Formats: sequence, C-alpha cells, structure tokens
Amino acid sequence: MNFDLHRIINILPGILIGLTVHEFCHAFASYKLGDHTAKEMGRLTFNPLKHIDPIGFLFIIFAGFGWAKPVRFNPGNLKYPRRDKAIIAAAGPLSNLLLALIFAGLIWLIYSLPGIPFSRPLIGFITIIYYGAMINLGLFVFNLFPIPPLDGSHIVFSGLNLNPDTEHNIMRFGAPLLFIIIIVQSRMGITILPIGPLVSAMLNFIMPF
Repeated sequence: MNFDLHRIINILPGILIGLTVHEFCHAFASYKLGDHTAKEMGRLTFNPLKHIDPIGFLFIIFAGFGWAKPVRFNPGNLKYPRRDKAIIAAAGPLSNLLLALIFAGLIWLIYSLPGIPFSRPLIGFITIIYYGAMINLGLFVFNLFPIPPLDGSHIVFSGLNLNPDTEHNIMRFGAPLLFIIIIVQSRMGITILPIGPLVSAMLNFIMPF
C-alpha cells in the first residue's frame, strides 16, 4: 500500500461521489420498482456515511480496489423479479458512466472558456475532476464484469434464470475468486480483468484534449 497525501486528496472526491451515487442509484431503482427495503435501511440518500464501508474504502484508496456497503432489496416485492433485478444491478454502473461524462464535460467547459487564466488552484481543480472521471469509468467497467458479487453477475444471472440455490452457491465463491484474481493480477502483472486498458481507451475517447 502507498501513502501519498497529494494523490489521496486528488482521488478522494471522485471516490466519495462515485461510491455514494452508485449505491444511491441501486437504492433508488429498487424503490421505484416497488421495494422499500433500501429506503427503510436509510440507503435512499446522498449521505456518503450511509454507503461507505470503512475497510472497503481504505482498500480503494491504498490498494486500488475495494467496495461499499451493498444495497439490500427483497425480490419478492418486485413485479417482474428477473427484469427488475437486472435494472437494479445496472443502475449503479450506469450512474458512474454518467458521472464520468459529467466530469469530462466540466473539463471541456473549462478549456473552452476564452482567456481563462490557468492558475495553480484551477489546475488542481481540473486534476481532481480528471481523477473523478477516471475513477468513475473504473467503477463502471469493474462492476460490469460478470463475477459475483459484482453488478455484472446479477445482470447475467437475471438472464439465465438460475435456481435460487444454485445462484446462492455461485455467489458464495464469487468474492474469494474475485479477490484472488485481483491479487494475482496486481502481484504477477497478468492482465485478467483489463480494467486499466478499457478505462484508458474510454478516457481517450471522451477526453481527447
């Protein structure tokens, strides 16, 4: 783990905003689809303290990957459980994509203003926004991989219509498998989940300047 205060200051806003909006959108989607479980648990809020898992948050800052508190919902309250589970799962990553586009738009707007003086504070602000775009693209890409407990697995399982017991058993082994993949990838330099290349390609596409 690497403690770099300047880096932490730059990435902290993007992480807090990305995780909070991601989990809020899961909660909001489930609420709009008829399940009030997340609302009753206080998750229908933009207060980051309701969504941040302390250990997962520290892992994101120092190790480059981590997690927030999962949003709970009751499939029995959904009108169309298979479809609605996929919508709830997709709401989080899609919110991160939207945030990344908003951050990129802010940078574009700043650069397009005529005669704007690029002072040290403004450059620092642009750097924070840039990291915000990069982090949210990372959350978008990472969460769409179909590995439990990531959102992509819930989307895929909704389409497969698996037996609940089978899905539960797969989910049990998903988190350890994901952790092993990340450790192997970071320690051995083997690209298993091409998060970095995908994020770089998307950044180059939406922010060519």
